[in-house]
Amino acid sequence: FTQAIIRDLRWLGLDWDEGPEKGGSFGPYFQSQRLDRYKKALDALKQKGLVYGCYCSPEELEERRKAAMAKHQVPGYDGRCGKLTDDERKKFEKEGRTPVLRFRVPDSGETRFLDLVRGYEVSFENKLLCDFVIFKSDGMPTFLFSNSVDDADMGITHVIRGDDHISNTPRQLLISRALQAADPVYAHVPLIFGKSGSPLSKRDGAVSVDWYRENGFLPQALVNYLVLLGWAPDGVRQVLTAEEMIKEFNGERVSKNPAIFDIEKLTWMNGEYLKNLDLDKKTDLVIDYLVSKGFVGQAFSKTRQGINGGSLAEKSSGRACSAEERSKIKEIVNIIGDRFKTIPDIETYGSFFFTDDIKYDDNELSLKLGNESVRKGLAALKEKFAAGSFDHQSIEQEVRGVSESLGLKAKELIHPLRYVLTGKTVGPSLFEAMALLGRDKVITRLSKVL
Repeated sequence: FTQAIIRDLRWLGLDWDEGPEKGGSFGPYFQSQRLDRYKKALDALKQKGLVYGCYCSPEELEERRKAAMAKHQVPGYDGRCGKLTDDERKKFEKEGRTPVLRFRVPDSGETRFLDLVRGYEVSFENKLLCDFVIFKSDGMPTFLFSNSVDDADMGITHVIRGDDHISNTPRQLLISRALQAADPVYAHVPLIFGKSGSPLSKRDGAVSVDWYRENGFLPQALVNYLVLLGWAPDGVRQVLTAEEMIKEFNGERVSKNPAIFDIEKLTWMNGEYLKNLDLDKKTDLVIDYLVSKGFVGQAFSKTRQGINGGSLAEKSSGRACSAEERSKIKEIVNIIGDRFKTIPDIETYGSFFFTDDIKYDDNELSLKLGNESVRKGLAALKEKFAAGSFDHQSIEQEVRGVSESLGLKAKELIHPLRYVLTGKTVGPSLFEAMALLGRDKVITRLSKVL
């Protein structure tokens, strides 16, 4: 799981100054390697009288919670174990109870902090925070405790996270202040919602970064789109370089309202990035996709490196294409051009280049070939293609010439011809596509339906 996060960050181009794989003066960086440090911090709090053992069972806590709710009271721990005598503690231990450790919250006053997104000071009454657990009964620290100690030890200056964590902030501040650490700046950004108006779920596109990588989204486009969820630069521009985003980003401009995740908008933005992507790089991405799907390739043992240093073929079938295949695919990518919104669009607009098993809809095929003049035209083209030149200019000349000789508009022959050769009603330039398909495949496909 940890390695997946690191891999995803690298693919997205989100580098770090210090941390796993880089090292630095604030290591170790994995919480599993910092248990001694957490215990030292715990000892420091114990010396201040801020920690006590709680022997209440989960069943007892739940019973009290229900009782409080029945009385329309705010449920929360009542601090009773903080007042236990030595004899009472020994009694619980003889019963086999293993305590959790709770932080002793002040009985009065407030815990305050300035939130960068809200732009004002947020306050929580201490009496409502209740004494919270910082070490579990198995001797492991809770997230709140370890996170607070890590932030203090590593000199974290800014904590930027979802606003569903805002209730954790006063508790973490109580811990870090007790450890005499400086307060970081907090910015609680709104959650991302789906089109349904509820927090983002898989139905709305809440999937792993892996999914976007494997489905042909560029890392730059994904980062650009996510940055614009709840934030906007000056002006109307939406496609921004990383340098522009860094220069213009201002936490005070982050919206206080939830952002709506729209996969269609992300797909549009990805298409804008693909339009501007170098043809060779776009070809490499398409090849990796085709290799992973088994459309092209020969055995290989080396993985190419991606645009941002991430492997583009990490999950491929272990195949790569030949130089001849690459040259042809580059031409195919070029004629599809700006139709690309994501890399899998190579199948949408060009699958017929990589398979001879063209699937037709019977009704559509009957409709396209229902005109006798069209059938005569296709038969005539088959004969002409077998004898003449087969570059895209010659192909276009023959198609238009045959159409005219049969009293057809050019499109009346072009549309059926496209469907017969590709199984599709839309796509790249038909004449260029036919030249890339080659004379033999064109004649074979025409013969199949005539």
